[in-house]
Amino acid sequence: MNKILTIIVSYNFEPWIERCLQSLQQSSTPVDVVVIDNASHDDTVQRIRDSYSWVELIESERNLGFGRANNIGMEVAIRRGYEAVLLLNQDAWVAPGTIEALSDLSNSHPEYGILSPTHLTGKGDKPDPGFSRYIRHLSSDKNEELRDIPFVNAACWFIPRRTLQVVGGFSPLFYHYGEDKDYINRLVFHRLKIGYLPHVTICHDREYRPYEYARFMRTEMVYHLSEYANINYCVIKAFALGPLACLKKALIHTLRGKKKGIDYFKMTVSLIGQTCSILAVRRQTKQATHNFLKTATP
Repeated sequence: MNKILTIIVSYNFEPWIERCLQSLQQSSTPVDVVVIDNASHDDTVQRIRDSYSWVELIESERNLGFGRANNIGMEVAIRRGYEAVLLLNQDAWVAPGTIEALSDLSNSHPEYGILSPTHLTGKGDKPDPGFSRYIRHLSSDKNEELRDIPFVNAACWFIPRRTLQVVGGFSPLFYHYGEDKDYINRLVFHRLKIGYLPHVTICHDREYRPYEYARFMRTEMVYHLSEYANINYCVIKAFALGPLACLKKALIHTLRGKKKGIDYFKMTVSLIGQTCSILAVRRQTKQATHNFLKTATP
């Protein structure tokens, strides 16, 4: 049986803390749990101290973002000899047999760098809409235990130790959003696969909000940043899909008299300004090692 560390990055975790942590206690495969708290403003820290003494709590004095906080948990896992980590969103909870199934398939399929269960809504009555978009065609074959997919968001990733040794942790280029896309790009470069288990589930109680301009532009920024950093592309292609693609959108929207034109110009300048850092990260992540993790592999 694998020794597994579940890593939860928390920020105002209270609404989901009971469902999330209790689901891990009820897992058919025992797991250790570490919560990296990103300077919550609610009573997350005190509740974990008072009611969940079996959870290891690491408090950050500031919000490190999703990727850097998860990297802390990955460093703990490597240092202590865990065979795998489970990254679990604070607003998600697992079915009792989920972690066991992920662990068993990871052991029998070492070609997979990440495995994920099927994501249901918080009510558990239907597939999560975002997950459905990533998967495109959900499996209805009750005998299908594993399916290849090009991408799955990091609400629940089972990552074996061997992946951490080859791909490493999340890139510091990304603060919040885009980290998972970048990680999977790197996974693909190192010839590892992504899979999901059709009949193993988690519930993901994320909030769906109407269109907001600021959020849309932030999504555009991290998308083009992930394209610029994508080591599966040569530098010229990456530049074309990053800054040049933004510049094209800037020109189109400016000619149409749209506000987006100015924002895409700013995005272009920002991406070009990060070129030295992006090129350095591209060189680093092509190396098969524990990138961005401070603890060396024993």
